[in-house]
Amino acid sequence: MAMVGLFWVTADAVYVGSPPTAIGCCVRLTSDGLETVDPDGSRAWTWAELRSAVVEDVPTAGTAGRVSRLLGSMVSAAVGAFLGEGPPEMRLRLETEAGPQEVTVHAAAAGGYEAREAALSQDLLDRFVAGTADPRPLGAWGREHALEGTPKPAVREALLETWARAQA
Repeated sequence: MAMVGLFWVTADAVYVGSPPTAIGCCVRLTSDGLETVDPDGSRAWTWAELRSAVVEDVPTAGTAGRVSRLLGSMVSAAVGAFLGEGPPEMRLRLETEAGPQEVTVHAAAAGGYEAREAALSQDLLDRFVAGTADPRPLGAWGREHALEGTPKPAVREALLETWARAQA
């Protein structure tokens, strides 16, 4: 598993925020759209049904000790998810054809995300909604590299920029 910006990438799936918690809550990206799972059930929207998808209340990290904080927060989030403890919550606000929706997203980085990565992630999410980028390159990268763990900050930023340029 690897964290790249606001995305948690595994060999099998790409999530906004953390991977599924102990009770299965998650937001998964697919080539078709966005799927949410929570105690109230699951919901899905195609990219065409979405007008916007904005992640709010993103915890941000400072620059001091960010590598050790990132690794520690990933371990903490993973352990918390396994034990059923909730990691920090973010909100995913969706504008859909049927009106606004709000989804709780659990942060994978308990110590916060780097501001540039969060901004690049939001830009990429905007491009998915607009149909100008496709989540499949994230999944392909995950199948090849997720087991290597989370890359360094400069690599994560470069990945987000590359994925945003990939045509849908």
